[in-house]
Amino acid sequence: MTAGDPAPAVHADAPPPADPFVLARAWLPADDDPERPRVTLSTIGEDGYPDARTVLLSAFDESGFAFHTARASRKVAELAAVPRASIVVLWPDHGRQLLVRGDVVPDDEAAAAAAWAARPEYLRQLAWLNTEELAALPLAERVGRWAGFRAALDGPADSWVGYRLRPIELTFWAASARTASRRLQYLRAGAGWRCRPLPG
Repeated sequence: MTAGDPAPAVHADAPPPADPFVLARAWLPADDDPERPRVTLSTIGEDGYPDARTVLLSAFDESGFAFHTARASRKVAELAAVPRASIVVLWPDHGRQLLVRGDVVPDDEAAAAAAWAARPEYLRQLAWLNTEELAALPLAERVGRWAGFRAALDGPADSWVGYRLRPIELTFWAASARTASRRLQYLRAGAGWRCRPLPG
């Protein structure tokens, strides 16, 4: 996540872009960048409490922010019950973060295949092997199964499933060495966006 530093756009006197994806594209790496951003994904737990974990951001465009996970995971059950979520992308070294909130829909097969192909071998093997059965085994057996894995890694694992977060809000937060931190909050308004500055 070494995109140039567009944080001054959050502090500038000039009107911000009407389209928040102009800023998002400046802040986030291109989809073909192998260094995928780690994002905090928050869902609504089946017990009503918020639930958060870190996932990779597979891709993004105006249709939403894609992430992929294990079909048997708790977050998949939570999204089935309440298909809404938020993600936070943090750049601690650059003093900025991006919050995205919205509705979640299944990602299409072509996008999932592209995300699978971009995953390093370790993460593809993880998708095949990371099960409750494996987690319950002693360390020596877990190491042995991992080392002995021979399944093809070309096609997505049966456990592989993708989602796309369609934003209703994007909020860009930026620190400043000269003044207080500041946010630009974009809220969906019909076919466009409404933007307002907020305190950091």
